[in-house]
Amino acid sequence: MRTDIFARLDREPEPPKIEIPRMSRIRLALFGGTSAFYLAIVVAVLASSWLVIIDWKVMLFRPYQQWPELHAFLDYFVVLGQRGPTAVMVAAWLGWRSWRQHTLRPLLALGVSLLLLNVTVGAVKIGLGRLGPHYATEIGSPELFAGGDIFPSGHTANAVVTWGILAYLATTPRARRYLSALSATVSLGVGLTTVYLGTHWLSDVLLGWAAGLLILLALPWCEPLIGRAEAFVLDLREQWRARRRLAPSLPVAAGGPRPGMHPQRGGGRQDGADREPVAAVGGPSAPTSRPGTQLTHTQRPHSHSMRSERTPVTPSGSRRPPTSRPATGG
Repeated sequence: MRTDIFARLDREPEPPKIEIPRMSRIRLALFGGTSAFYLAIVVAVLASSWLVIIDWKVMLFRPYQQWPELHAFLDYFVVLGQRGPTAVMVAAWLGWRSWRQHTLRPLLALGVSLLLLNVTVGAVKIGLGRLGPHYATEIGSPELFAGGDIFPSGHTANAVVTWGILAYLATTPRARRYLSALSATVSLGVGLTTVYLGTHWLSDVLLGWAAGLLILLALPWCEPLIGRAEAFVLDLREQWRARRRLAPSLPVAAGGPRPGMHPQRGGGRQDGADREPVAAVGGPSAPTSRPGTQLTHTQRPHSHSMRSERTPVTPSGSRRPPTSRPATGG
């Protein structure tokens, strides 16, 4: 039995018993307080209150000009709030967690949280249409309904959700505390970095923090849906495995007929029932057939001559020679 640190990289023999977070009273209180803070920020910006004045003062201060030596580092640091790279990194980690613990819950929880993030934050961005500091046109204006898409800050909300989901899915209280501190530090730093670079107002960052936190606090309400989705996917996997086990494997001999091909009877020759009817020639007793009809078995001649000895079938049309006269009227 392995006792070193690398033993934790092995797959667990059985799925562990993971306690799923529930909507407790403390979580409900936090959700209500964060919702009130969210609405207060939106109302303050809509009313062009003191918060908008602070936005303009910070923007005119131009932090990127006050501390230019930080610009190069913060250009890379802000990528920790960009949705594409962070989603790939976190999905890789949670994918390994899913494989090790025999469960799809980590990946499904990440997918649900990102879906909620795109829907809620995207709707507010498009609905309010606020312009960023670099595109502001009037000093003291909130720059709302002008075709922008920066309120709330997507980088900030994405940093809260993407890194906070690691703390939400932690299996021990110690890991949850450490990951909560890490996600709070990263999301706080990403939000302030966007203010430093001048890509967001301060109120954008405040609303982004609140938007991401609301999604994390609301995840316990989505746990029943995540459980049903996991059961559905695992059931489909078992059905697919069962079909693969029951699928017959029929070997084909060399030179034999392939599946789907129907070999001809009689060594490649067709019997009399499959032949096309040939017009009988000569003899008053030979049965005749009208065009478009087929001779029955009793009407066919009993003499079976070779194909090379049969008289060629006369083409359709008149059988009289060109010089013949009508039989009547002479």
